Amino acid sequence: MERIVYRKGLIILKATVGIESNRQELLPQLPFKIEVKSLLTDFRNVEEIDYSESLDGYISIRESSQEPLLEFSNNKARFHGPFLKLTEEASDLRFSLWGNQGFLYRFSLYLLEKKHRIFNFHACALYDEKKARLFIVIGGAGSGKTVYLLSGLSRGLKLFSTETVHFRMDRDEISWFMGSLVDNVRLGNLIHHFPHFLPGVESKRNGEEWQRKIALDLSSYRTGFDQLKNPSQVIIIFPRIEEGWKGFKLSLFDDKRKAAKALFENISQKLTETFVLYDRIPVLGFDEKEMADARLSSVNQLAQHRTVTKLASILSSPYDCWGNLLD
Repeated sequence: MERIVYRKGLIILKATVGIESNRQELLPQLPFKIEVKSLLTDFRNVEEIDYSESLDGYISIRESSQEPLLEFSNNKARFHGPFLKLTEEASDLRFSLWGNQGFLYRFSLYLLEKKHRIFNFHACALYDEKKARLFIVIGGAGSGKTVYLLSGLSRGLKLFSTETVHFRMDRDEISWFMGSLVDNVRLGNLIHHFPHFLPGVESKRNGEEWQRKIALDLSSYRTGFDQLKNPSQVIIIFPRIEEGWKGFKLSLFDDKRKAAKALFENISQKLTETFVLYDRIPVLGFDEKEMADARLSSVNQLAQHRTVTKLASILSSPYDCWGNLLD
C-alpha cells in the first residue's frame, strides 16, 4: 500500500486544515476555479499555508480498492477507498471532498465554530455606505437571497457576502467578517430580472435557463473593508419572494426568543445535517453539546444586541423586495 507522503495546509477565514494523501492528485488544487461547485461560492478565500502539526483539523485520504469509509475523531477525518474512481463517477461534484456542499465546506464551518467561535449564517450581506447599515438576508435555497443580492447591488449597496455570513461575539462586541464574493445564480434570474449582470455566456440552452446555474463573480461590488465591528445598524431579514405577489409585507419579530430560534436553526443547518459524499458515503453532521450551547447563547445575544435595529420576515414580489428599507 502506498505511503501517505503528499501534504498541504489550507486556511479558510481563520480555520486551518491539514490535508494528506498517498496520491497527489487527490489533494485540492489551488487556486480554485470560479465555477458552480467551487468553495469560492461559500468562502471569500481558500489559501495555501504550510502543513504543520498545530493546525485546527486534519483530513487524510488513502486511495485504495476497499469500500469507501470515513472515520472521524479528535478533529481528524480519515478516508479510505477508491476516490479517484468515485470522483470520475460522481453524479454531483458539489458533494465531494472539495465541493461547495461537500466535506471541507462543512468541516470548515465546524472548525470556525469550535476553534474560533465564529458562527456562519446561510445568508447574503450588503452594506449601505451612506447610512453605515449592514443588511443580512437569511434563508436557504429558493428563499429569495439572490433577488435581494442583485437588486441591492443595483441600488448602490456594496457586497459583503453572497452566501455565508460570518460573525463572532466578544462580550458586547460583534465582529462581522467578509464572506464569499461569488454567487451561484439561476440563468433565468439573470435573463428575465437582472440582465445587466449577465456575463458573456450562452443566454439560453433549449429552454433550460431555470435549471441551469452559473457562478457569478461579484467581487467588483465588494466593500472596501473585510471586517466590520459594531456597525451603527444591522437589519436582519428572512425573505420570502413570490412571483405574482403585489406589495411588500414586513412582519417584525416582536418576541426576541422566536427571532433567536430562527437564527439558531439557520446557523445550525449546514453544520449539523447529514449528507452524502460521492453518492456513496453518508456523513453525519458536525455538532457537540458545548458548541450548540455556545451557538444558542450567541444568537440570543445577537437578537438583543444594540446594533440590531430591525429583525423581520418579509413577503414580497421580486420587484418590491426592498420596500422602504433603504429610505
